[in-house]
Amino acid sequence: MKSYRETLTFTVPKRMDFVNITTRLEEAVAKSGVREGLLLCNAMHITASVFINDNEPGLHEDYKRWLDKLAPFDPSPETYRHNRTGEDNGDAHHKRQIMGREVVIAITKGQLDFGPWEQVFYGEFDGKRPKRVLVKIIGE
Repeated sequence: MKSYRETLTFTVPKRMDFVNITTRLEEAVAKSGVREGLLLCNAMHITASVFINDNEPGLHEDYKRWLDKLAPFDPSPETYRHNRTGEDNGDAHHKRQIMGREVVIAITKGQLDFGPWEQVFYGEFDGKRPKRVLVKIIGE
């Protein structure tokens, strides 16, 4: 069995945004040489996410508005107890929890095996600094 590991680094200029990473994952699959197997992709920071959905800008804006309603940004320690530690990102931890940490994608005939419209996104909820994403591929 083959194993391949790569890290991607993102510095998103906005506090919250989504980055399509599908092409980067396809490139990793090609480098790995795996024809049949699995790709695990996970955010290595607790205020970021990796998720699969449609690459439709309206949907992404809907997600941002929905997440802001569920966990609005408020740097004060009154809204989020976490901010009593001196941090200001309590909301980002909640947003990550909702959107998830990782995705696992089947690799079939050397290609990511997606359903219709599926693409992979890095979700940033406390941006403006470098964060890593792990790509781990195993298979034959």
